[in-house]
Amino acid sequence: MRYYIISGEASGDLHGSNLIKELKKKDTGADIRCWGGDKMEAAGATLVKHYKELAFMGFLEVIKNLRTILKNIKFCKEDILQYKPTAIILIDYPGFNLRIAKWAKQQGIKVIYYISPQVWAWKENRVKLIKECVDKMLVILPFEKEFYKKWNYEVEYVGHPLVEVVDEFLLSSNKNPVSGIKYQLPENTIALLPGSRQQEILKKLPIMLEVAKHFPDYQFVVAKAPGLDESFYASLLAPYKNVSSVVNKTYELLVQSKAALVTSGTATLETALFAVPEVICYKGSAFSYQIAKRLIKIKFIGLVNLIMDKEVVKELIQDELTVENLKRELNLLLTDKTKQLQLKNDYAALKNLLSKGGHASANAAGSIYTYLTKLPQ
Repeated sequence: MRYYIISGEASGDLHGSNLIKELKKKDTGADIRCWGGDKMEAAGATLVKHYKELAFMGFLEVIKNLRTILKNIKFCKEDILQYKPTAIILIDYPGFNLRIAKWAKQQGIKVIYYISPQVWAWKENRVKLIKECVDKMLVILPFEKEFYKKWNYEVEYVGHPLVEVVDEFLLSSNKNPVSGIKYQLPENTIALLPGSRQQEILKKLPIMLEVAKHFPDYQFVVAKAPGLDESFYASLLAPYKNVSSVVNKTYELLVQSKAALVTSGTATLETALFAVPEVICYKGSAFSYQIAKRLIKIKFIGLVNLIMDKEVVKELIQDELTVENLKRELNLLLTDKTKQLQLKNDYAALKNLLSKGGHASANAAGSIYTYLTKLPQ
């Protein structure tokens, strides 16, 4: 069969590459064409466009690059028609992918979505379009199944692909992660994961760094965003004796950390899958926060808490994110045995829930292949 896969971000490239590997196991004659990155290409797909040409973040950047975006959509449609795929597989990236889904449905092409857009958080009205255009939706968060059910739309939960990514890392570290890792960090390491965008880092990292002064026996290590200049971090980190940094070594950092201070997002889930006690830190501009509060309809901002439907890890949001509060919560993570045990049990339950009796990529590939082979020829 012929598969046309579209992903527009680094995470989609990673999860897409694992999906491609599993599809090739199921369908030995699989021919795969993709929009993605180096990992998807290395997994055996023909790369049409790299995600680096597609990543426009924020309202102003999208407006500025609107001509390029529209040109990409036009080219994508032409390429699909020429390729004549059995199905299109879309991976997250809703701004682009939902436009392609709507068009593909009109062309009579089967549309499969793997990794749902986060419509449960905001832009819930997108569900109407998804129901109209997507033939099969594979979700990676357990509560998404219930969310779509209230819209009378049946979706399939396949587990979360990050579980296999973390498992693979631990396995490649000779099953004994710390001794198997070449990049050794001090024994008393605290990970600081302040995000990847300059604006968000400037809001949160200075508060995280101030906490380091209160824990002189620990080494605080900042996971730097690879896209940002070294000089940007240098001035922020300079005043602190017990602070260092790494770049492109976040997993090596997490596996050797006693605790972590983490910005909301996928990193909170990765930290939990490494079983590292964490505090979720979020702070935006007052204006943006007020808008977000009105638009986003969820109980928690951390994926760990959303999935478990309770506060497994402490969330310090906006005005609550202070040096004093962060110091108190970090101290609890490092000294409170009851809290440590509770976290350990909750993290184990979380991993079990996200594994769904196997790995997400294999579950998704099996589901896609079974679905397509049952279609009338």
